[in-house]
Amino acid sequence: MFDTLKEDIQCVFERDPAARNAFEVLTNYPGLHATLLHRMGHNLWNAGFKWLARTLSSFSRLLTGIEIHPGAQIGRRFLIDHGMGVVIGETAEVGNDCTLYQGVTLGGTSWDKGKRHPTLASNVVVGAGAKVLGPIQIGQGARIGSNAVVVKDVPEGATVVGIPGHVVKQKSARARGREAMAEKMGFDAYGMTRDLPDPVEHAINRMLDHMEATDQKMDRMCETIRGLGGDVENVRLPTLDEAKMEPNYGKNGPPKKRRGKNT
Repeated sequence: MFDTLKEDIQCVFERDPAARNAFEVLTNYPGLHATLLHRMGHNLWNAGFKWLARTLSSFSRLLTGIEIHPGAQIGRRFLIDHGMGVVIGETAEVGNDCTLYQGVTLGGTSWDKGKRHPTLASNVVVGAGAKVLGPIQIGQGARIGSNAVVVKDVPEGATVVGIPGHVVKQKSARARGREAMAEKMGFDAYGMTRDLPDPVEHAINRMLDHMEATDQKMDRMCETIRGLGGDVENVRLPTLDEAKMEPNYGKNGPPKKRRGKNT
């Protein structure tokens, strides 16, 4: 429980530059309050205490302006930013690392029992005022634009805008591979290169392609060695933040700068 709370607080720092410290986030972020109360209510719902779970949900709506049915399934590191007017229905499913902004509705289009609300895969972002309706699938890494109305499945990595929602951009398999490699390194390649000249962006993308291919070859080599009975240690790849260390110059310290002769 406490690990989940720490993750929920940490994801606020990662996605909201206005967050300053953990105490401020814990006491002043209604999206976090709604998520915490929902996790409690969801446990009560699954344990059979339906009325108590709904009552807790109603209290959460009164406190935060965010309505999440206790039957909804919410993944880890879920962030509701601002949050007023967010509605998440009973059979909605939200994957890990998803972000919703104010006025978002994950709603149904039918009065029938059973699955009637959307399913969001991991890393989905839904913009302010967007409506995602019906038992549809939103693919991993998809982006739903503000005020869009989505009633059809959205492919992985796509960006959807408009009423009715339509795909305006979809990531290629190579782009998704680059993004996965950058995330593994702890490096936001697309955020870093968004405003850089094209040659710089191209060079970074080629570097990521090369590193991804090398990584795949190394994984296959390690699997082959293990299959032959060898012992290969699993080493976690450090992020760039961890790699920012002072160079080791040895006992003699850093090289001394030579002073030029006066002329």
